[in-house]
Amino acid sequence: MAVFVVVLLSVLFVLCFCSALLRWNEVRYRKKGLPPGTMGWPVFGETTEFLKQGPSFMKNQRARYGSFFKSHILGCPTVVSMDPEVNIYILMNEAKGLVPGYPQSMLDILGKSNIAAVHGSTHKYMRGALLGLINPTMIRDQILPKIDVFMRAHLSGWGNQVINIQEKTKEMALLSSLKQIAGIESSSITQSFKSEFFKLVLGTLSLPIDLPGTNYRRGFQARKNIVNMLEQLIEERRASSPGEVHQDMLGGLMRNDDQNRYNLTDEEIIDHIITIMYSGYETVSTTSMMAVKYLHDHPEALEELRKEHLAIRARKLPEDPIDWNDLKSMRFTRAVIFETSRLATIVNGVLRKTTQDMELNGFLIPKGWRIYVYTRETNYDSFTYPDPLTFNPWRWMDKSKESQTFLFGAGTRLCPGKELGIAEISTFLHYFVTSYRWEEVGGDKLMKFPRVEAPNGLHLRVSNLT
Repeated sequence: MAVFVVVLLSVLFVLCFCSALLRWNEVRYRKKGLPPGTMGWPVFGETTEFLKQGPSFMKNQRARYGSFFKSHILGCPTVVSMDPEVNIYILMNEAKGLVPGYPQSMLDILGKSNIAAVHGSTHKYMRGALLGLINPTMIRDQILPKIDVFMRAHLSGWGNQVINIQEKTKEMALLSSLKQIAGIESSSITQSFKSEFFKLVLGTLSLPIDLPGTNYRRGFQARKNIVNMLEQLIEERRASSPGEVHQDMLGGLMRNDDQNRYNLTDEEIIDHIITIMYSGYETVSTTSMMAVKYLHDHPEALEELRKEHLAIRARKLPEDPIDWNDLKSMRFTRAVIFETSRLATIVNGVLRKTTQDMELNGFLIPKGWRIYVYTRETNYDSFTYPDPLTFNPWRWMDKSKESQTFLFGAGTRLCPGKELGIAEISTFLHYFVTSYRWEEVGGDKLMKFPRVEAPNGLHLRVSNLT
């Protein structure tokens, strides 16, 4: 009996203590004028619920508090906005006290000079340096030929076997980036880089808790290892023949002549490279995988896409590469990419941070709070996208629709690598649909939050088209 009483009292004490913690955290963030909402636990807030429940958590909070509510996620008090008009204002008014507000884990791991972290004149300068590497002229003359060679090689030999398309597209996005950035082919550095890079990606979306075994610790250590590899690569470039010209992104960033008006430090160059790889890796690999999935499930769309690409091949010899004019003619392919990005919601939203106390949507937002522009629900708005849960690439054939979407950001934060990513995915789809047929095997499960992924892979039985 005495043991039972002790256990009961212990349980009651724990419950009271937890209740007091929750209550203290709510009182701590109770301020007149703040939006409604809950703040969860001290330090952790509602991060666990946010990452595990995702869209369900958001819908529940919206049902309780409306489309503009407060929470505490990823280590910071945050206001979540699901209001389309408010979201447009936030995205288009960076100069009015709203700057990038990405989680501390992302800032630590991607570097303080990454383009998503800086703002004002620094952002303009860093964006200019990046656009100098991936503008349409550079894509047409230097990058697209490399992408074509890579995709042909990467997709060769997939016929008559079962493949994990998630693994293949992840590898594709990373290795293609390495070739474009530093001319690196499959080698020992590729394998070690790949292992560290996957850890880095996982660490960017985690609580910044520096303890052994955490994704943050592994991601931060992976960054250190990647920085060491890139520093060694830069040293090797500088030690090579003075007149040697490297036609890749690293060569462009390191160039020190009249043609390069952006003289970056080594630290800035490395953060640029990591940012290019990180932003392109997730969007290109996941969009490619999900496009294959949606095309498999919608034969009429696959037939239309294949017809477009077979027409391009009919104008060419078998060894002829995809060129700029071919890319521009892929109107339905571009529509498939936009519809895949919308329906799969590859990017759920963007974060901003207030630089001063400000009023927004009738509420007070304190200085230093983050605002999560949650664009996921906008992607499924039936007014903008009739029958929004249906995969319908034809809705994007009117190209004016592209200017009405925030799939790739907005304003000065429009993704600088948008057209490069579309070029990579388009070339991948070209060689995939003109070479192979495929069917799913295994009934693999898909998760769509916080990342779109197949936890056990997405397996396809691939056969040659002819």
